[in-house]
Amino acid sequence: MIFGAFAASALQAGAAQAPRPNMLGALLPFVLVFVIFYLLIIMPQRKKQKKHLDLVENLKPGDRIITTAGIFGTIMGVQKDLIELKISSNTNVKITKSAVGVIRGATDRLEGE
Repeated sequence: MIFGAFAASALQAGAAQAPRPNMLGALLPFVLVFVIFYLLIIMPQRKKQKKHLDLVENLKPGDRIITTAGIFGTIMGVQKDLIELKISSNTNVKITKSAVGVIRGATDRLEGE
């Protein structure tokens, strides 16, 4: 009789404990989505940004650029963070290097090297 009561209480305790979900199994889909997101979006964007920064750092007088505001011009001088840009025959402006949007002829320069 004591053995029967002990067995019944053991069965009730076992039935009361539900199996716990595996944390790794629950997080795996999120990790996979992040890895795919990184490989398809973040990594190519970083590569493109690094290439653009390298081109901007190698600007020299005479290069033709388009700013992020859409202004076409020719570089007259380059300083540490500033570029003197000639936008018409008598108009020179100073812009930051971060305002350079497109370097016209940059693909030709890369293929020629």
